[in-house]
Amino acid sequence: MCGILAVLGCVDNSQAKRSRIVELSRRLRHRGPDWSGLHCHEDCYLAHQRLAIVDPTSGDQPLYNEDKTVIVTVNGEIYNHKQLKQKLSSHQFRTGSDCEVMAHLYEEHGEDFIDMLDGMFSFVLLDTRDKSFIAARDAIGITPLYMGWGLDGSIWFASEMKALSDDCERFISFPPGHIYSSKEGGLRRWYNPPWFSEQIPSTPYDPIILRETFEKAVVKRLLDSSLVAAVANRHLAESAIAQHWGSQLHTFCIGLKGSPDLKAAKEVADYLGTRHHELHFTVQVNISHHFSFPFFCLNMRLLVLPRSSFFKFLLYQEGIDALEEVIYHIETYDVTTVRASTPMFLMSRKIKSLGVKMVLSGEGSDEIFGGYLYFHKAPNKEELHEETCRKIKALHLYDCLRANKSTSAWGMEARVPFLDKDFINTAMSIDPEWKMIKPDLGRIEKWVLRNAFDDEKNPYLPMHILYRQKEQFSDGVGYSWIDGLKEHANKQVTDGMLMHANYIYPENTPTTKEAYHYRTIFEKFFPKNAARSTVPGGPSVACSTAKAVEWDAAWSKNLDPSGRAALGVHEAAYEDAVDTKIAEPEN
Repeated sequence: MCGILAVLGCVDNSQAKRSRIVELSRRLRHRGPDWSGLHCHEDCYLAHQRLAIVDPTSGDQPLYNEDKTVIVTVNGEIYNHKQLKQKLSSHQFRTGSDCEVMAHLYEEHGEDFIDMLDGMFSFVLLDTRDKSFIAARDAIGITPLYMGWGLDGSIWFASEMKALSDDCERFISFPPGHIYSSKEGGLRRWYNPPWFSEQIPSTPYDPIILRETFEKAVVKRLLDSSLVAAVANRHLAESAIAQHWGSQLHTFCIGLKGSPDLKAAKEVADYLGTRHHELHFTVQVNISHHFSFPFFCLNMRLLVLPRSSFFKFLLYQEGIDALEEVIYHIETYDVTTVRASTPMFLMSRKIKSLGVKMVLSGEGSDEIFGGYLYFHKAPNKEELHEETCRKIKALHLYDCLRANKSTSAWGMEARVPFLDKDFINTAMSIDPEWKMIKPDLGRIEKWVLRNAFDDEKNPYLPMHILYRQKEQFSDGVGYSWIDGLKEHANKQVTDGMLMHANYIYPENTPTTKEAYHYRTIFEKFFPKNAARSTVPGGPSVACSTAKAVEWDAAWSKNLDPSGRAALGVHEAAYEDAVDTKIAEPEN
């Protein structure tokens, strides 16, 4: 991932202002440590911090059209850039960058070119011919983008909040699938897929089509995790990447010995024949209480491109001590996100130390297929489908934010094949009756996806891994990780502090000591009202939306984002939970 900062319409265009823009852009250097660029045009500034993956020798940004009247600064990857270039034969390209195509597409199609892009991106484009500009974010919000307004009338855009929060009076998280046009003076949605209206689809389930669409998405990005590894392993040798990095897939897992995902990760790695790197870390709660916490992204949620050397190492990290740095980077106080980001942050640092720049990750599968354990209680297919739509629409505030910022903190890029536009359209067009969890029929969570890769003749994964019960990201690292975080928070936050939380934090008031602790850290770095408003709130159980909490009366008494809060569903549900009989899922 790269980092972008754009400031347009400044009253002050002095050298001091330029220096300030450079200073703020440096706050994003962790996202792009390879090079820095800045273009100034009158009262407009476009800055860039580059992570060089495609065309590392000549693809520095900002990028331009032929006569440099169109300037663009981009964070992201455009997977279909070669196909798009073929349609622009009359244009001259200065670099081999996948993002340069944007400047030329704009010349040909104006503001309507965005839907032609297949990839993940956030960008700002300036047309110096009429001093107009546009900013846009990818369909799901895989890449982060914030928009702010200065007191001088300037408009700001940045990959992370820390680059604009000090200089903007108000700022927001730029909505995914939207474009801001200075000509129109506002935001409009450019991404309008069939599923967005939440109407119930009726397309019959075809496992072959689902499998082939996903394989195309993985190959396109070459790298849920286990399936990503399996598909990548089959296609890696024939990919262009293998020419530069070798043809053996490397996999990474971080966690505590004995954690739910650690063992499964090793099994998958052995089965696929990958070079597997296992990291262990600990969390020091206090002198007398020592906890170890496993972390691994559900069945190898992080899969790393090939490297030439193999290391088996043991990493001891103090997870609690990393909390402040994690919250600074991920820019949220959401409990689930902090829980899951901390080990992902630690693993990313170790992976980057091996020279890796790009990883492939499994975000989105649970949202698309109803994979979270609370979906066991979906009362009917209509409510299940509507909940999956709500979850996908909110990904940019949760899992996409975590995956992007936890890896970008160390100058790495995470690609997410499950969030491919074509794959989402295919998966969300399936009659949701097929996604309903029906234990009596052998249909566990994400059955339609598992079944699509259940190939007896040429199996992708061992059967017991393919049909393993869902573990949430923060649970899969080991239940003691969450329990340890709660114990740590209990020592930092008194009963009196929590009792008066609504006076200290009237907006998104924390209801647990853990939430209060994260909020305190967040406010230290981002004290403005606009900052706290970028973080979502509301009740949740096992990562549900507030609406889905209504599916079971017992859940309202056990609000916790951990999968163990799905009483009557998770095999390791909280033992001290409310003793309430849970109805079986409808058949």
